[in-house]
Amino acid sequence: MRRGAKIGIITGVSLAVLAGGGYGAYSLVGGSDSDGAAGKKARTVVAEPPSAEQAAAGAKDFLTAWAAGDLAKAAALTDDPAAATTALTAFKDQVKPSGLTLTPSGPATPAAFASATGTPSPAAKPTGAASTAATPSAAATDSPSASAPAGPTGVLMGYKARAEFEGTSRVWDYNGFLGVVKMSDDTPAVHWAPTVIHPHLAAGEVISTQPVFAPPGNVVDRNGKALQGASLTPSLLATLQDNARKLQPAQDQSDAGSGVVITAADGKSATDRLFTIVEPKPAKPFKVTIDNTLQAAAEKAMTDLGGKQGSIVAIEPSTGQVLAFANAPANGQNRAFVGLLAPGSTMKIVTATALLEAGVNPDTVVPCPVKSSNPKAIPNSFPDAYPNNTLQQDFMISCNTAFIDQGLASLKPGSLTSTAKDVFGVGLEWKTGLPNTDGRVPDPGTNKDEQAMQSIGQGKIQMNPLAIASIAATVQSGEFKQPILVADLPQQKAARALSPDTLGKLKAMMAATAKDGTAKAVMAGISDNAGAKTGSAEATGVETTNSWFTAYRGNLALAAEVQGGGHGADAAGPAVASVIKAAGNR
Repeated sequence: MRRGAKIGIITGVSLAVLAGGGYGAYSLVGGSDSDGAAGKKARTVVAEPPSAEQAAAGAKDFLTAWAAGDLAKAAALTDDPAAATTALTAFKDQVKPSGLTLTPSGPATPAAFASATGTPSPAAKPTGAASTAATPSAAATDSPSASAPAGPTGVLMGYKARAEFEGTSRVWDYNGFLGVVKMSDDTPAVHWAPTVIHPHLAAGEVISTQPVFAPPGNVVDRNGKALQGASLTPSLLATLQDNARKLQPAQDQSDAGSGVVITAADGKSATDRLFTIVEPKPAKPFKVTIDNTLQAAAEKAMTDLGGKQGSIVAIEPSTGQVLAFANAPANGQNRAFVGLLAPGSTMKIVTATALLEAGVNPDTVVPCPVKSSNPKAIPNSFPDAYPNNTLQQDFMISCNTAFIDQGLASLKPGSLTSTAKDVFGVGLEWKTGLPNTDGRVPDPGTNKDEQAMQSIGQGKIQMNPLAIASIAATVQSGEFKQPILVADLPQQKAARALSPDTLGKLKAMMAATAKDGTAKAVMAGISDNAGAKTGSAEATGVETTNSWFTAYRGNLALAAEVQGGGHGADAAGPAVASVIKAAGNR
């Protein structure tokens, strides 16, 4: 659709020719000599419109000269020869027609001009072609409704254009328009405006022949099948295609055809393709990393939440490719990518990583008291103390007090921030192909309360399933692979990978949680070659905690959150498990 605001409105059958400045804005001298050299009286535009005969003659003479390639003569027949010369020369050099036929078609109606330019058509006055009513000039601004000084009137004339091009029998036909005004020497002149060249052309735009490509092909999943899924809305897919084109290498020029297009002079605005000279090669299907089978399972998992809000993401750890994502409600915010919530105990994967690297081992005794040393920290979800627990046992039962106390004792302020970024890539400004909000692990500084809360995924830490699924995927593969939705998109690199020793211990802790810890019931029957972590997070003003769950099995990692879903195994866990089961043995 054309941008109508750039084209001046024609009211009735009169043409406003002044862009501001009142009468006498156009002052021309007949012939090629200047005022001073020849002493000739300046030609100016007058308020009186030309007669129908003068308008027809002015249009015909201009079009004849332009079609014959006598651009100097054509420009001299306008009220702005300098601007006309520049524009007509640019059309010849940049559009490069091998032949041009321009045929006058007589007086034109404002409705025809409005239809050709894409501007709203004002109600035409029931007057003849030589109407003398002055009209406000909309050309003075980018807005057709803006007021501007009144100027002299002209007669709107139409013409038919046919352009031919070398190497093809295809011809470009279009309807053109020009306004004819009366000059002070009683001769007609074409009022110069970009729309004289083509009704879509506006000030600050360029018309030229350029390489053109076929529109994007159908969107298909990673297996080449038509993409499915309620959360994959048309607007979201359009955004994905647009972002992917910006992030991927330039299109292959061998696939291009050629066409006449209009672009902004600075090259920043969208292209308006007017005519295709040579057809481009058909576009290949636009393949995304989504797997339809897993997408359907993810969609069902969100539908099964019974009206609760939530989201889920599945990632292929070996590549970082997003295999599925779904939201509840499906037509709402893509909370799987842009939502930000406290992740609760799923953050203990990062805390455990930092503790392991600080020298605490899975079999190190880390007591799990009823209350932690930090009075503001959240207590455990169970009433008993376990003074002889090891770190691995604390991880398995998700003991808050143990992680808070050991975190304050063993970790420097900011350790979680650096571990999250340097190992798990959280905070590296991911470009997934869709709008996404990076996880946030701010440095607590000297605030011990904040440091304590962060160790259990509360405080100012914020995540979404995309980030948490990526953390689980990093554990599974041993190396951060930034999530992407289109293969071969650029992926951020983490500063370092986990050492084999730390990685082995971390995997063992997540495997134990899947088999015998808080995730045992959820992961029953699917715990082989798997690891998991539950989480629940308190939210201000909400009585029921948000449910979180993350797991990996084989070459599949997932995370889900359910707002107000309770414990991790209550709502988010079953959602994740259902997708793992649908995946089979990946």
